[in-house]
Amino acid sequence: MGSVAAGILTTFEDVLKAPLPLRLVAWDGSEAGPADAPVRVVFRNRRALRRILYSPGELGLARAYVSGDLEVQGSVFDLLDMPQIIERVSSHGVRGVDSRSIRRGVARMIRHGVVGPPPRPPATELRRRAGGRHSEHRDAVTVSSHYDIGNEFYRLLLGPTMMYSCGYWADGCTSVDDAQWAKCEHISRKLDLRPGTRLLDVGCGWGAMAIHAAREHGARVVGVTVSHEQVDLARRRVAEAGVEDLVEIRLQDYREVRDGPFDAICSIGMAEHVGLDHLPVYAEDLFGLLRDGGRLLNHQISSVRPLPPGHSARARVQGGARVVSSGRKAARTFIDRYVFPDGEILPLSATVDALERGGFEVRDAESLREHYALTLRAWVANLTAQWDRAVTLVGAERARTWLMYLAASAIGFEYPHRLGLNQTLAVRPGPGGESGMPRTRGWMYG
Repeated sequence: MGSVAAGILTTFEDVLKAPLPLRLVAWDGSEAGPADAPVRVVFRNRRALRRILYSPGELGLARAYVSGDLEVQGSVFDLLDMPQIIERVSSHGVRGVDSRSIRRGVARMIRHGVVGPPPRPPATELRRRAGGRHSEHRDAVTVSSHYDIGNEFYRLLLGPTMMYSCGYWADGCTSVDDAQWAKCEHISRKLDLRPGTRLLDVGCGWGAMAIHAAREHGARVVGVTVSHEQVDLARRRVAEAGVEDLVEIRLQDYREVRDGPFDAICSIGMAEHVGLDHLPVYAEDLFGLLRDGGRLLNHQISSVRPLPPGHSARARVQGGARVVSSGRKAARTFIDRYVFPDGEILPLSATVDALERGGFEVRDAESLREHYALTLRAWVANLTAQWDRAVTLVGAERARTWLMYLAASAIGFEYPHRLGLNQTLAVRPGPGGESGMPRTRGWMYG
């Protein structure tokens, strides 16, 4: 009959149509695969395999790993970065697998006593939220589920800057802290921040950009977020930085801001929560909050594939993230169930279209794809270096969730045609069509 480990490895290689350079260890102690493989995958019990059989592809693998039924010994990057897994699991799931491979795999699992009822999902898996998708109430609950898990965990993960978005790895940056400072400065230049400039920071997080704009450029900043824990810590950080006279942090949805006009608006890593259907409202609201000649900097993860004409919103998996494409409603993915419920990754073309339809003139779009890969790897290094502390703060299941999410996302940004990160600079033209923008872009890079 062969060993359990050999049967499992053969099944996966049959499905993926390629050998896997990993060492597989089964619950009975049997092992299979190259002895010198860089990573060992341990199936601690039959339940680990049942999770994958009932949810083939990324979700089943994630459930097995997050629950602790499956253990990865070695770097999780070594597992997730295997071309066989990237091409089959991340991009195609189990589509295209011939029925004979499936029948052979099921037969092997039956012989090893694996087949049984579907296991319960891990406790950290998020249920669907009540209310209309991207309504103010549902967005507040969704954001809270992600950001209100404890400021100390985010400090461990992100470092002292507490910036949860792609850094800007300019020449001379040697740490993620340097890259985050450089990102704030890069955005400040694009928005032409000066003493007295009135800036709205949409989705201000823990206040890093607001503090930078006030302290380094003398801007007067209103920062808004719907996370209670972010507001509490951001206000303390503002006080500690000595810029309370210039920065106001509000517990407020951007759709509730009524005290425009502002000279500039930045939205850094927030538009992913807006959603395709609400993107036009997002653009129109921000346009209405700007003065004539005011600038918007939209910093957003993007899909690299355009939406086809006549699309309807659907989720598919691309490099570990939930990406909007055409077709009927699809099954929820790992990201949607564990990390960013209701999050949508849109192509840059959809964002530019919404901004232009909302009245903006788009002046510049810069890709920072490789910058996000570097940022994510730095966060993974922070997490793994303080693993025991992370488990104490948020529990083993959530810590494993974050490790898989960050590592898979890093790989998604390292390869072209998977995920992108774009900074889009737009302006509200004056009544005569004037933009107030320089004719060349040398000023933007300092």
